[in-house]
Amino acid sequence: MTPKPIIRCAIYTRKSSDEGLDQSFNSLDAQHEACAAYIASQRHEGWKLVPDRFDDGGLSGGNLDRPALQRLLAEIDAGRIGMVVVYKIDRLTRSLADFGRLVERLDAKGCSFVSVTQAFNTATSMGRLTLNVLLSFAQFEREVTAERIRDKIAASKKKGLWMGGTLPLGYDSHPDSQRRELVVNPIEAEAVVDLFTLYDRLGNLRLVELEATRRGLLSKALASPSGRRTGGFPFTRGQLHYLLTNPVYIGRIRHKDQSYPGLHPAIIDAALWDRVQAKLIAASARPRGRSATPIEPRVLMGKLRDETGDHLTPTHTKRRGRRFAYYVSNRLITGGTDPAGWRLPAEALEASIRQIIVAHLRKSAAGHSLLTQPEASGAVDLGRRADALADRVESEPAFVGSILSSGTLAPDKLQLVLDPGVIAADLKVPVTALSDRLLRFSCPFALRRRGVETRIIAGEMIPAPDEVLQRILAEAHLWACALRNGRSLTAIAREVGHSEPYIRTRIPLAFLAPKVQAAILDGRQLPDISVAQLIRDCIPMDWAAQARLFGIA
Repeated sequence: MTPKPIIRCAIYTRKSSDEGLDQSFNSLDAQHEACAAYIASQRHEGWKLVPDRFDDGGLSGGNLDRPALQRLLAEIDAGRIGMVVVYKIDRLTRSLADFGRLVERLDAKGCSFVSVTQAFNTATSMGRLTLNVLLSFAQFEREVTAERIRDKIAASKKKGLWMGGTLPLGYDSHPDSQRRELVVNPIEAEAVVDLFTLYDRLGNLRLVELEATRRGLLSKALASPSGRRTGGFPFTRGQLHYLLTNPVYIGRIRHKDQSYPGLHPAIIDAALWDRVQAKLIAASARPRGRSATPIEPRVLMGKLRDETGDHLTPTHTKRRGRRFAYYVSNRLITGGTDPAGWRLPAEALEASIRQIIVAHLRKSAAGHSLLTQPEASGAVDLGRRADALADRVESEPAFVGSILSSGTLAPDKLQLVLDPGVIAADLKVPVTALSDRLLRFSCPFALRRRGVETRIIAGEMIPAPDEVLQRILAEAHLWACALRNGRSLTAIAREVGHSEPYIRTRIPLAFLAPKVQAAILDGRQLPDISVAQLIRDCIPMDWAAQARLFGIA
């Protein structure tokens, strides 16, 4: 008689909460014992239990981001597991979509799935159908439970109860754990009153931030049940804005966009609260993001055309009280719809053209190509005047409209024509002496999208360091070094205040090609490269391929 082939079986157990996991025999042990007994009963079929345990305690079945499950899937992908045994199917997942992907992944590796208490096997089509039905009900139960909890929280907040969350500065939980109320912390309450009074007097979050730091006012220091401490740091503007708009300080409980009378006492009186809110609303209506020397949005009006010959017309729109200026192909303004029409951010376009003209003037001066017939005797003085003209273009944004005669934009090229009269007057030479290469020139032109931001790439690339990219790259090296020194990912995450998945997805950046890392540090990376792209896209292992992918020569 031919012996049955050996089927290596792995037991997967999961429990949603941490409750009871510290007991000597907990729910995970009970699940494992039942599954082990089932595997023993199938010994005649060649089933054999592997020694490794795959236990996820205190983790939800709503997603697949679980350490033990990921370890189990890695074993399955390596071909070392032929059967996954669970106590119930919802121990593996409560999501129908995730379950479908898991079954496909198991089938691809010749691995089956068995539920001990429900006696289903995914090796058969009927087993898959029944499992899908049961899993649909498990997911429905989870969603109904979540909806019931949300309704209970909303009803409790309407009654003025504190339903948990981060304690606001100025309040502590009630000593009686059965009473869902806040009690005033007198020392912290004084700090809250100081912050409201400061904003009432200064009317500026930045000034309040500086003054609060000078006075030593700190955010609320908290300790989690695991002993991790948070807070106790100087306020940021975002934290100050949240604090100043939190209705808890006038004795109300917020739920989404509504607030209800709370059971706790107020710290701030209504008159001070109303004054602060009025000033915050007024401040939010003020335009943001303007530079110290803003470029006039109409400075290039009538100067530019697109590749079809259509004028680029200045226009603007308002969103949330802010004005955004654009140069738009005229046919789009007059009612037409053309996918090839241009819509460019005005300030970015003007700044790019100003930068191109400055670089062109300096390059022409250095290459002695200002005049049709250069003269050696006056070359030094002429070069100085050209540099002075470039300085004027750079320091006077409105002057761009005077020195530029016309320009044409195409999908990959920008052609510019400079005004010979303006240049001749500044260089103190006859118009007829100016070189045609000085007056007419072209340069590369392209648009790059980075999230919702549109960047104009024109002329020669000038190094532009990306502080976010540089910071994440430095952190990735520190975390990778800590791992090599024996620190666990959990310890690193606890120390730096990030989640484990956050750190896990960013540590690989420390192993990018040296050329790519050097380009990021020098600011020579492509403008559309972002952290999201680096951690989302499939980056090749080969360093040369990485350099080609990110446009690093």
